[in-house]
Amino acid sequence: MVKQNNLFITVPTHFRCPISLDLMKSPVSLATGVTYDRSSIQRWLDSGNNTCPATMQLLLSKDFVPNCNLKRLIQIWSHTLHFQFPLHDHHLGTNATPIRNHSHPSCSVSVSLSNLLCFAPPLEQNVEFLRTIQGLVPVLLDVLGGEGSCGDIECFELAVKVLDLVRCEIEDREEFMNSMLKSNRDCLRSLALVLQRGSTESRIGTARILECVAINAESKTLIAENEGILCELIALIGVDKDMKLIESVLSCLVAISMPRRVKIRLVQLGVIKALTRLLLQRNVAVGVTEKVMRLLAAAAAVVEGRSEMCENGGECVGGMVRKVMKVSSAATEQAVTALWCICYLFREERALVAVAEAKGVEKILLVLQSECPAPVRQMGKDLLKILKVNSKSFTLSFYDTNSSYIMPF
Repeated sequence: MVKQNNLFITVPTHFRCPISLDLMKSPVSLATGVTYDRSSIQRWLDSGNNTCPATMQLLLSKDFVPNCNLKRLIQIWSHTLHFQFPLHDHHLGTNATPIRNHSHPSCSVSVSLSNLLCFAPPLEQNVEFLRTIQGLVPVLLDVLGGEGSCGDIECFELAVKVLDLVRCEIEDREEFMNSMLKSNRDCLRSLALVLQRGSTESRIGTARILECVAINAESKTLIAENEGILCELIALIGVDKDMKLIESVLSCLVAISMPRRVKIRLVQLGVIKALTRLLLQRNVAVGVTEKVMRLLAAAAAVVEGRSEMCENGGECVGGMVRKVMKVSSAATEQAVTALWCICYLFREERALVAVAEAKGVEKILLVLQSECPAPVRQMGKDLLKILKVNSKSFTLSFYDTNSSYIMPF
């Protein structure tokens, strides 16, 4: 254990010297691969010993080399003690005393988080180590909640980047969701600020974190109730040109869009216009188009979404038709689902006209000839039926008023 502010803190086993059992200050490794504190192993060797203390193997060489990675780990871990993480009893060793939470200067927080970010990315094992630091996630959430003096955009961005590194290893997602969305922390306000003013990397991290906590209808609704979050997410897919960022944001929107009230709110905030722009844009990544289609299929389930898709001469509907069989099977399946919902299930006349103008019949025939899943095949058949019926009625109507010419379909 080490003593910090009159409290005893458990030292990780692999940070302790096998000889002295104290926290290593200058870790060095013997040829056997075992690491010791320099002063301890030097005394052992100076005493005439020619074996490795831990393995008792005979040493062919008494030379040792600095273990720089481990030293860096220990330095960062030690620095977190000065950061005074607000750990709880179950996060500490059995004989350790919990550390109490205090306010910290913003610059100290930034330095600590910056050190973690400098340390982690180069090696996967470093990231793995970060994921094993118990109590790290609550601290990062405290930073995002603006506790103490940690209330500036730099701290928020750094906390997001570290949290993004460890999010996949969070075992209790429900506890994570509750801590972020249902505690007295105001994390969403900070995340909205990062989406608005942060770097591309921190915006991507924010989208991933939001997707990570969107685990059920309640969490999706809580996120959507923060209008700043939704507005910033939609704004990013409408104006940003970084496809990695756009795909991360779309993935986040897909995750939170399942509840009906969320779908309606997204439509009201202009998500259909933003998605249509992406749909009509050239050289868009496959993953982006697939997620655009998924969101459109979700929006087609509410009347507000269907109405918006039929605006501007059915530009959005025509765009979906043109992507069928041209991007990927996943994109085609989602497009067929959306078109089936709008045209067959709810019989939107403007959509039917837009599908016909975009040569939808030919596209659906291609889908039916492909090896598509049975539900998609059935939706294709339904679409073909309603499109042919609509085509005949439109032709007859056109013939009644223009007897000299019949519009071909």
